[in-house]
Amino acid sequence: MAIKPGDTPSDLRAALDAQKSLIRQVVFFSFFINLLVMTPTLYMLEVYDRVVNSRSGTTLAMLTLLIVAVYAVMEVLEWVRSRVLHDAASRFDARVGGRVFDALFAAGLRRVPGATAQVLNDLRTVREFIHGPAATALIDVPLAMLYILAIFLIDPVLGWMSIIGALIQVGLAWLTERDTQPPLAHANRAAIAAQSYAADSLRNAEVIEAMGMQAGIRRRWLKRQNEFLALQARASDKAGNYASMAKFVQLTQSSLLLGAGCWLLIEGRFPGGGGMMIVASTLGVRVLAPIVQVIGAWRQVVDARDAFARVDRLLAAVPAPAPGMPLPPPKGLLTVEGVVAAAPGASLPILRGVDFGVPPGKVLALIGPAASGKSTLARLLVGVWPAASGKVRLDGVDIFPWNKAELGPHVGYLPQDVELFDGTLAENIARFGEPDREAVKAAARAVGVHGQILALPSGYDSGIGDEGCILSGGMRQRIGLARAIYGEPRLVVLDEPNSNLDEAGEQALLQTLFALKARGATVVIITHRTSVLPAVDLVLVLQDGRVKAFGPRDEVLAGLQRAAPPAVAPRPVTA
Repeated sequence: MAIKPGDTPSDLRAALDAQKSLIRQVVFFSFFINLLVMTPTLYMLEVYDRVVNSRSGTTLAMLTLLIVAVYAVMEVLEWVRSRVLHDAASRFDARVGGRVFDALFAAGLRRVPGATAQVLNDLRTVREFIHGPAATALIDVPLAMLYILAIFLIDPVLGWMSIIGALIQVGLAWLTERDTQPPLAHANRAAIAAQSYAADSLRNAEVIEAMGMQAGIRRRWLKRQNEFLALQARASDKAGNYASMAKFVQLTQSSLLLGAGCWLLIEGRFPGGGGMMIVASTLGVRVLAPIVQVIGAWRQVVDARDAFARVDRLLAAVPAPAPGMPLPPPKGLLTVEGVVAAAPGASLPILRGVDFGVPPGKVLALIGPAASGKSTLARLLVGVWPAASGKVRLDGVDIFPWNKAELGPHVGYLPQDVELFDGTLAENIARFGEPDREAVKAAARAVGVHGQILALPSGYDSGIGDEGCILSGGMRQRIGLARAIYGEPRLVVLDEPNSNLDEAGEQALLQTLFALKARGATVVIITHRTSVLPAVDLVLVLQDGRVKAFGPRDEVLAGLQRAAPPAVAPRPVTA
């Protein structure tokens, strides 16, 4: 993506631009490294001119001592250059890493294409390229012109031969780019698709194993994997061919320069003598060395460029949120104003003109048939999904753009599919903040899971494994409920919180709802069970994304009883 004059650079490019001072240091060190690389050639020349003719052991010893010192300095400069490049890569990652993670997270919520964990691998690819050998070779390419200048000083004919060789190598680099970039780009996409497919399959390993689907899944994965391998092999073959040609040119150039120097010497047009002839041949090899190295590492160059482009596209698609004015903690007045909403990336509305309000200290039961939009509404109420039109407000403030780091502690949310994370039970309940042990225990007691946690070998410090895999469905749901009420939030949204609970769990949930009401929290609960109705104040019935009924519990349930067949009519429940 080209940046036009006057455009604001992207976050990724700005992070690279911030490393310019370190890159200038790298170029500075590279200049002297490339100068010192010529010292072995000068040493050889001095040995031929001085030591061989004079047969002086002292001169040889001093020249050898000097060249060893130069080698030591050169290695120190190489080490310093490597450290500076490593620092530049680390600073680049530190500057943009958090931004990429936040953008990936936001893109996942909005279902932006390409929002997968591969973006984090792409960021690592760019970081490793910055301090890798391919980047060093690219820096050395223009500095190699120093060797051409030295060859011109030896003899213009040899200088022009070196330029011709360099131009041939540049042409080979261009051909390498032209012929390998398309298959490498396709191979990268195929590799990402195969990796994503495998990751999705592993998440559903139990279903695959139970129903004997592994052979079909493996076949589909192998199809993607073989496509990736075929494209990569094609690109590697072409890159290998051009790398071999570049190596051939480099070796041939050395011999041609030596032969041309010898011919010039025979013709009496080479005043430098035999030593300078060998020097010119050696320098000719050094001219082409970085270009050959770049061609050999061209796959790394393409991978880094493609990775940079993918990360850059993600950051462009998900701009950093503008800092907003801090808002006071909400009291819990929830209002939904004519909301029309669809799933992110979809155009077909799920909710159509939903409008209601819930005052603080009240419990709203959200009921309705399957696919009526209940879970979609829950996501809107906590600000996870945006509304296409209309607003969801908490204390009069639009909840979607509200800074979630600021709002999050005042909101509790239990989704229909309870997601726990690798860590301890205390960390999961405390939302991976600094755990307040007493608050964690209070939340666990409130949902009736404190005793079960204490029965575990490490209690609250017990690790739960990836996605809570060591916990039963009922306990996982209770831990998710404890997390939702941790820290006494003012708005609590529970999506089917009792789907995996036994009778004791149902009673604990009912008592939790009464406790939330008593402290003035606003609660929205999606349920198909009547066990929570004693704690409910308001009922909202959704059907086909529209509000079919809304009002006090007994009035709405009585209306449903009159409208429904007697066998299935719900009965009013008194608190």
